[in-house]
Formats: sequence, C-alpha cells, structure tokens
Amino acid sequence: MESVQEFDISNTNTAIITTPTKNPTALTMNTSSTSTTVLSSPPSSSSTSSPSTLSRYETQKRRDWNTFGQYLRNHRPPLSLDRCSGAHVLEFLRYLDQFGKTKVHTQLCPFFGHPNPPAPCPCPLRQAWGSLDALIGRLRAAFEENGGKPEANPFGARAVRLYLREVRDSQAKARGISYEKKKRKRPPPPPSSLPLPPSSGTA
Repeated sequence: MESVQEFDISNTNTAIITTPTKNPTALTMNTSSTSTTVLSSPPSSSSTSSPSTLSRYETQKRRDWNTFGQYLRNHRPPLSLDRCSGAHVLEFLRYLDQFGKTKVHTQLCPFFGHPNPPAPCPCPLRQAWGSLDALIGRLRAAFEENGGKPEANPFGARAVRLYLREVRDSQAKARGISYEKKKRKRPPPPPSSLPLPPSSGTA
C-alpha cells in the first residue's frame, strides 16, 4: 500500500510532509526564503554521531542532502541516487516552488517589473533564485563528498545550470531587480618606496 503524503503550509512558512513511519524525526531544509521540514524515519547511528563543531554551512548541507534523499525515496517509483539525473534534480527544484515565498509577477500583472509593488496581487509565489542557486551548490558538494563522481554529478548537469539561469533572468525581469554580481573594488596598490636622491651638499 502506498504511503499517503499530506502537505500543510503553516503561517510560519513551514511545509510538513507526513509519512506513516514510527517515531518520525524532522529533517529540515532551509533556503533563504522558506523552510521545508520533512518527517522521515530515524537516521542510523552512524549519521547521528557528528562532531559538535560543524559550521552552519556544513550543518545546512547535511540537512539538504538528507532531505533530497528522502525526496528520492518518496518518488514514484522510488529512485536510487546512482540513477538520479539532471532531470530529477529539476523535478526537485520545481517541487520546492510550492513552498516559496517570493512573489514573481506575470507579464499580465500591472506590477510586472516593479521592485516595490504598491498593492497585493494574485501572482504566484516561488523559490527565490538565490535560494535555489545556494541549494544546488550545497547538494553538488554533498554528492561528491558522499562518494559520487564529479563527472556524474546530477547537480552540475547542464540542464540544471540552464534552469537556474532562466529562473534568475525571469525573476529579475518580473521583480524589476538585478542579479548582476557587484565587482569588488580592488584596493589601491601601496605607494612604492623610491630611494631618496643623494644630497647635493657641498664639501
């Protein structure tokens, strides 16, 4: 019998996926615009014995990796990591859009291209490009850290890069903002120390 999944989005922008498992524990994936909580069966003892000195990035990367693994197990039919492709990564990113909190105006919306709309509108909420880009970066690193080969990394697939670029460009136009990276100003070079000219004093 297939497990029944229930989706509940609360006022705290948290989506809970409930599966009929005993003693579920929460696995949380945070993006900058939303927080997704996935309930799964308890992890093995090997995954819980982690050093207490993990950085915030490493902790988030582990949560994202666990959540993606849970997504593959809940996939119909279930997918193994070695059969995961860039197309499945795109499915995962589109799946996350339902938990997004970033307003993306359509071309028919009067606020299309307006960075600060003066009134609400019925345009859809999506995951922000910056959140998806950071998420893919963490999952790409986690894939190789867990034994995946760089040349077979689905998170680095060309289709994923093109999708992220399309999301960036479309959201920039719809929201009237620019995602261009700011060039860092190089500090001025230190003044060169020239040798002092010899004194012109007379003997």
